[in-house]
Amino acid sequence: MSVELTGAEITIRCLQEEGVRCIFGYPGGAVLFIYDELFKQDKVRHILVRHEQAAVHAADGYARSSNNVGVALVTSGPGVTNAVTGIATAYMDSIPMVIISGQVPTSAIGLDAFQEVDTVGITRPCVKHNFLVKDITELAQTIKKAFYIASTGRPGPVLVDIPKDVSQQKTKFAYPDKITMRSYNPVTKGHSRQIKRAAELILSAKRPVIYAGGGVILSDAAPQLTELVQMLNFPCTNTLMGLGGYPATDKQSLGMLGMHGTYEANMAMQYCDVSVAVGARFDDRVIGNPKHFSNENRKIIHIDIDPSSISKRVKVDVPIVGDVLDVLKELIKLLKAEKGKPDQAALKEWWKQIELWRERDCLKYDRESKIIKPQMVIEKLFNITKGDAFITSDVGQHQMWAAQFYKFDKPRRWINSGGLGTMGFGMPAAMGVQLANPKGKVACITGEASIQMCIQELSTCKQYKLPLKIINLNNRYMGMVRQWQEFFHGNRYAESYMNALPDFVKLAESYGHVGMKIERPEDVEGALKEAFKLKDQLVFMDFITDQTENVFPMVPGGKGLSEMILV
Repeated sequence: MSVELTGAEITIRCLQEEGVRCIFGYPGGAVLFIYDELFKQDKVRHILVRHEQAAVHAADGYARSSNNVGVALVTSGPGVTNAVTGIATAYMDSIPMVIISGQVPTSAIGLDAFQEVDTVGITRPCVKHNFLVKDITELAQTIKKAFYIASTGRPGPVLVDIPKDVSQQKTKFAYPDKITMRSYNPVTKGHSRQIKRAAELILSAKRPVIYAGGGVILSDAAPQLTELVQMLNFPCTNTLMGLGGYPATDKQSLGMLGMHGTYEANMAMQYCDVSVAVGARFDDRVIGNPKHFSNENRKIIHIDIDPSSISKRVKVDVPIVGDVLDVLKELIKLLKAEKGKPDQAALKEWWKQIELWRERDCLKYDRESKIIKPQMVIEKLFNITKGDAFITSDVGQHQMWAAQFYKFDKPRRWINSGGLGTMGFGMPAAMGVQLANPKGKVACITGEASIQMCIQELSTCKQYKLPLKIINLNNRYMGMVRQWQEFFHGNRYAESYMNALPDFVKLAESYGHVGMKIERPEDVEGALKEAFKLKDQLVFMDFITDQTENVFPMVPGGKGLSEMILV
């Protein structure tokens, strides 16, 4: 027999029914009834952040590293507007998330009430869907819909806006076992005829490349991608969001492609005759200018859950709409049944060409430098953690160096803001990762500009005893901005130099953490080892790095993949 519950009680019960273990939020007037119900139970743990942007980033990191839906709870007005950056970040990277926001009472909506904003209107461009719940009898079903939409098809953030009076009203509670929506039926199975066409094209390839993106990670298809690549002996390149989808230390990996991708990956993409795009969207930072994308005629197979992504930027020859996991399973099965193999002599010649490109050693840097090189810090981090850490990053040069020099062999270990490029993402995302993986080693690679965007979360880390390792590659510049100013703006470093930085060691210590300042290359390895020995403490490592170092290779804006700057 169903019982009558308040809207606030229903909200918490829905979270419990969905198996939510952890949510991130910040209280305010419009959500106090929901917070009161949180206080009365112990199944859903609440993490009190210091800013709503951090709540959503933390829920994002939790989701990316665990394959669970991340959940954030914010109040109306400035609570929601503070959260928008985090919501947009999750939307651009297709991260499953439910954001519950408070709203002014229904009778006050549209009257410019205290802490009122049009939440549905403001968030509409950067959510997969959103709801304003005006009728308490629809609350449970709406939350069920939110979790379903967020986690199926191409994942994304879904917002549920709950007016204060709805959280106080009562109705009978019944949570649906499942939900069906006439207007939303994502396709998961790829069309068998298209998969057969793809198999035929793959077997005819002489210069193939497999181009794998974040969809491989989101659909948990890394094992299937690895099986396909190794079965065919094809080269594989990963996007920034796809790192870890194929083992980076394997000889068939070409590394990351795109604006700061490896020479061999970009050249292979440019000169292949068959490209198999798996869960990737031909992003502008990956292919550069579409007009300059190909130096040769070639065929493209594109596997993606989202039909709107196919032929959006680059016309493809064999589109396959479906879940990457399901499609790869079917494709592997078909290729095994065919028992044919691509032209082995042609494939051998293709690998010879790739090895010649590899010999350019496009990631080389001065290893004898008397100033700390940021690339060396990442390499040492990889060696000390044996490649088994969860790595979050902020956005900029340090992000690209992390992607280039930390060799991700496993999925869901690389957590970064790809599509939106959000400074301030790294540390709160690391908090979510640590809470989802309490026994995991979690490191946040950041820069002195990015870290200050959400540095107040050092307080959250102290409260919840989160033993993150912060690796601050401190060059006193907004590094990527400075690099572009050097290359394209005549060395005019307009507002990119940080003139009044805090003493990060003292700042970390003031929050109750361990701080280290590292200024000599010979001290890098020892500092990292010491930090990871402190298993129960957050350690903030401030590495004073070379101010002049740039990220190479680099494809300038508007250029093709083969037009890289290498030094």
